[in-house]
Amino acid sequence: MLTETSLSVNFEYSETQRLVAESARDFARQYIAPHIMEWDESQTLPVEVLKKAGSLGFMGVLVPESLGGSGLGYHEYIAIIEEISIVDPSIGLSVAAHNSLCTNHILTFGNEEQKRRWIPKLASAEWIGAWGLTEHNTGSDAGGMNTTAKKEGDHWVLNGAKNFITHGKSGDVAVVIVRTGEKGDSRGMTAFVVEKGTPGFSSGKKEDKLGMRASETAELVFDNCIVPDENRLGAVGEGFIQSMKILDGGRISIGALSLGIAKGAYKASLKYSRERIQFGKPISAFQGISFKLAEMATEIEAAELMVHKAAFLKNQGKPVTLQSAMAKMYASEVCVKVANEAVQIHGGYGYTKDFPVEKFYRDSKLCTIGEGTTEIQKVVIAKNILKE
Repeated sequence: MLTETSLSVNFEYSETQRLVAESARDFARQYIAPHIMEWDESQTLPVEVLKKAGSLGFMGVLVPESLGGSGLGYHEYIAIIEEISIVDPSIGLSVAAHNSLCTNHILTFGNEEQKRRWIPKLASAEWIGAWGLTEHNTGSDAGGMNTTAKKEGDHWVLNGAKNFITHGKSGDVAVVIVRTGEKGDSRGMTAFVVEKGTPGFSSGKKEDKLGMRASETAELVFDNCIVPDENRLGAVGEGFIQSMKILDGGRISIGALSLGIAKGAYKASLKYSRERIQFGKPISAFQGISFKLAEMATEIEAAELMVHKAAFLKNQGKPVTLQSAMAKMYASEVCVKVANEAVQIHGGYGYTKDFPVEKFYRDSKLCTIGEGTTEIQKVVIAKNILKE
């Protein structure tokens, strides 16, 4: 039984967290807001903006200062992703993928030499990072991957392709998980770092997407790509296990991204409902609209608490698989619902590009798919609660 003396909960941001959030908010307003639809319509990844984010410490949030990072925790990380995503979820997605997948994989499983070699360049955004697990025919069944690595002397030869990879074309370095054993064997996959320019390593098709269009998504192709053994992360056969641990943190990222989308759509709806006059009064005065806003606000609040609880556990070094899956599943479904209701509140105007909710609506759906679909989160949650 919990008592006041055994449990202390603080729901307010610390001074550092507040300043970090303000900095991210100012960055988004100054460098992202003026170009949102330009990047969306041209499907352009603004690499220079990511590099500016790097100069402010947003691309190495969780990286220790000794390796050129900000040395912050997951609550600050959530604040950064959320504030950027309130303005443009596409950029929030790119910042999240760079931090929590590529950079964090090397930071977590690389040896000291590997960390010194790659982390400072990633933390500053001198290099943009990519992370490759998904393939064309595997999707959620990562264990059935076809991309292979064969050991030849002191190097490995990689063959195959990865798809749906954030920064697949613009990335300077990628962490990729490939098969070094039998299909379906959870200890039959290994992680490697592959730098851009490595012979046999190239980019393939760039996806033409519904939303998140300024966040580049493309194939990674390996054609007799020779990678030295010194680029291997951890032991042979540990790649899949490493990936599952990385995705625990990645799901907190998607939770934060979902929060940003939901808050952005909600704030736009609140503003519009107060300004739109029908039958002689603002539409916010009608119960049909005010009840929608009430449900949106409540579900965002619940999602925020879940995401920050997962962050708290992560900061404490405690198991986070169950909580991160719950937070990711709930927050992503909430952001889709809120974005949908936001369009409805705006009526016909919500279906045009003159108002921001149209883009939030398109961007939101990825959150229920990326880094594990809602259905996969339910599998993870069920497995964990049935072990208790």
